Amino acid sequence: MPKKKKLKIKNKKSKIRKVQAKKTVKKGAKKKATRSSVKKTAKKQAPEISLEKIGEVTHYFPHVKAAAIMLLKDGLKVGDDIYIKGHTTDFKEKVKSIQLDHVSIDQGKKNQEIGLLVNKRVRQGDSVYRV
Repeated sequence: MPKKKKLKIKNKKSKIRKVQAKKTVKKGAKKKATRSSVKKTAKKQAPEISLEKIGEVTHYFPHVKAAAIMLLKDGLKVGDDIYIKGHTTDFKEKVKSIQLDHVSIDQGKKNQEIGLLVNKRVRQGDSVYRV
């Protein structure tokens, strides 16, 4: 009878080893995509907006929070939505006022350097897009 007890002990040890092996396989398995993980990745992606580059910042006046912008393509009107993007600049806003030679105008045309009020600091070389 003592021989049977030894066999039973060996069987128990082999079962334990098999269970441990299964657990390690489960730990290494890849996780399935859940709704929460999909939502997190969707938030990180930039929104798809049709952007058209219309100008470039040539100078910034910090005391009056205004930028000098050279219009390269189309004109720009008061009320248009613009997006300013640069190395450290990244924001959207609505055009409140436009000036040309210290005179308020309603619309800037191609190849004009206009003054534009902005809410945040911009830097020389930042790109201006129409949204």
